[in-house]
Amino acid sequence: MTTRRSAAGDALTELVLPVFELNGEFLEAARDIAGPEGLTSAQWQVLGATLDEGLPVAEIARRVGLGLARQSVQRTADLLVERGWAEYDENPRHRRAKLLRPTAGGRAAVERLGAAQRSWADAVGAAVGAEQLQAAVATLLRVIDASRQVRGVVG
Repeated sequence: MTTRRSAAGDALTELVLPVFELNGEFLEAARDIAGPEGLTSAQWQVLGATLDEGLPVAEIARRVGLGLARQSVQRTADLLVERGWAEYDENPRHRRAKLLRPTAGGRAAVERLGAAQRSWADAVGAAVGAEQLQAAVATLLRVIDASRQVRGVVG
């Protein structure tokens, strides 16, 4: 016997593919914005997470989230250091977990990306409308919270 989903379950299922497609679109847009600067979208995310303070890789992975594993963030951080956009510094709280900090060149690169990101965000935002986008954010946050509650995940 096949059990059908509820109307709400069907609606949630219909949301999944467009959300995945939107994630892919955002990643492509990030590539378009970051590419001319020589950064990948992952490098931009990791570097951006360190603008206010140096962070250990594990903390960057937690903050950036979005499914990036600590090992992936570590490889990205190492590449940023290799290319001169970031550096490792001593961590007074942990001997082995160095802090990743942007270099002046890395900070300047992220600042240059800001103008392109603002232009893209303004154009896409104007095409959709602030009210619709705000409503979408509220809905997505409710879906995330509900999913975490059902899965028994805190936070």
